[in-house]
Amino acid sequence: MSKVLKGSAPADSEVVLGILNNHDEVLEKLYLAYFPMIVQFIINNNGTTDDAKDIYQEAIIVLYNKIKSGDFELSSKLKTFIYSVCRRLWLKRLHQMSRFDGDVRDFQDFLPADDDLEKHDERDMQFKKMEGALSLLGEPCKTIIEDFYMNERSMQDICERFGYTNADNAKTQKYKCLQRLKKLFFEHK
Repeated sequence: MSKVLKGSAPADSEVVLGILNNHDEVLEKLYLAYFPMIVQFIINNNGTTDDAKDIYQEAIIVLYNKIKSGDFELSSKLKTFIYSVCRRLWLKRLHQMSRFDGDVRDFQDFLPADDDLEKHDERDMQFKKMEGALSLLGEPCKTIIEDFYMNERSMQDICERFGYTNADNAKTQKYKCLQRLKKLFFEHK
């Protein structure tokens, strides 16, 4: 969930302006932010990391040329655009290399649609919202929730850690904590 690990995605307008003004660092930010998504996609669809590098490079060239030519109109998020270009390029390459035996249209049923990427973005936003709500929860609730759901500790372990008389009392406390977390989640913007 941390952007530090994945690379911070530049704003779409920052990318367009950066390319127009020949600022190479924007391309580095694009690479850090979106390349891992493309590697995963390519590897999951009969490719290698080297294939992903080639496809990603081609997609960035397409983006770069479109922006420089003045023929670029972004009708979705830039992340979606890059993903779609990579997906099309990879599908074309698979077909050319005959790794896919059959009609290209049949293969598209196995590829995630642009809607899947939008769902992924929505899920990321929900995780960030949950992270914010969890940070507002306070102790001992925050630790109880983290121990049970993230660290997969048993109710007996939590009981002993927090000094509850039995696992049922710990379970009751966890329930109350979940109710507070739920309230914070729906209040937190």
